[in-house]
Amino acid sequence: MTTFNLPDLGEGLAEAEIVAWHVKVGDAVTIDQPMLSVETAKAVVEVPSPYTGIVRALHAEAGAVVETGKPLIDFDVQGETAAGSAAAASKPQARKADDSGTVVGNMPTSDEELVETAIAGRSGAAVRDRVRAAPAARALARRAGVDIEQVTGSGRGGLVTLDDVMNASQVPARRPAVDAGARPSFAPLPTGESERLRGPRRAMAHSMSLSRDQVASCTIFDDADLHGWIRRSDYTVRLLRAVAAGCRAEPALNAWYDGESQSRRLLARVDVAVAVDTSEGLMVPVVRDVANRSPAELRNDVARLKAAAQARTLSPEELKDFTILLSNFGTIAGRYATPLVAPPAVAILGAGSLKHDVVAVMGGIEAHLRMPLSLSFDHRCVTGGDGARFLAAVIKDLEQPD
Repeated sequence: MTTFNLPDLGEGLAEAEIVAWHVKVGDAVTIDQPMLSVETAKAVVEVPSPYTGIVRALHAEAGAVVETGKPLIDFDVQGETAAGSAAAASKPQARKADDSGTVVGNMPTSDEELVETAIAGRSGAAVRDRVRAAPAARALARRAGVDIEQVTGSGRGGLVTLDDVMNASQVPARRPAVDAGARPSFAPLPTGESERLRGPRRAMAHSMSLSRDQVASCTIFDDADLHGWIRRSDYTVRLLRAVAAGCRAEPALNAWYDGESQSRRLLARVDVAVAVDTSEGLMVPVVRDVANRSPAELRNDVARLKAAAQARTLSPEELKDFTILLSNFGTIAGRYATPLVAPPAVAILGAGSLKHDVVAVMGGIEAHLRMPLSLSFDHRCVTGGDGARFLAAVIKDLEQPD
């Protein structure tokens, strides 16, 4: 018998929450067949089987939080002795560079297509057509009693999303109708009952604890006058362009800092993590190389990442290795804030709610549309002058007509 431990999924957390099992004890599985969905940091990923064999034991149930390196599942491995299995496990093959989903790290693999073959109530040999669905959508379908094979996907290439499953479950026979404007709640808790943080909210707690413990935070505020704008749109794209301008003017804010070795690394490419508010919590996908992309490319990428964040289909690669952060919280409410830096990055720019302010112009007064800005930075490695020069360049770029 061979025991497979939870691998390091490469997202900085020492544990992962099991969203759903796709196999059960007694099932025959093949290499690369999805075994389970787990949630770690802010992505739901599928863990494929590293072996071909028979499932003999599951060491945790759906909803449990498992530490990295702890036992996850036991196999009787086909065609191998226990010693041979252990040797194979000690020398895993690296996954191919184009493996876009699932697990970050080294795991055995084959060239077979990932196809789910285990069906509840049938033998492991029965095969069904592949249904393309986000892992979180699969888990929700199981909880809501929805047959995912009968759901029509609205995502790219027919991908079944969370919204598709929720729409399929909102029929009178299964679930009472809800107000169209209400935010869905799958498991409301009685008033006063404690709720353990899970998924994105747990990841946010981890990230903000690191910020509290490791960052000497300082925030400065100012406003950008948008009165000269020709088009009142694409605020996020303009902010991304302005962040790139700020990094050109003051590279010290596009950097990583290692507090233990007291060393910083200035980064040439500007990769901006953009905060996205979702019903599951805060998601922070990364827009890559913003300084060298056209407004249309940035616009399309932002739209794609926001849609993926809402559908919980972001890959781990789309959530890591940012060089600076952007929070456009003003789309909801609030003028100024003290946004917190997520290490190892050293700066985050917050954009507040747009307001028409009275400003003095040539001895008179006018009402100008202005954007409040809040820049937080790690004062261990960024000086006040560095921050002020960055913010001045951001404002100068934002105040350009187009």
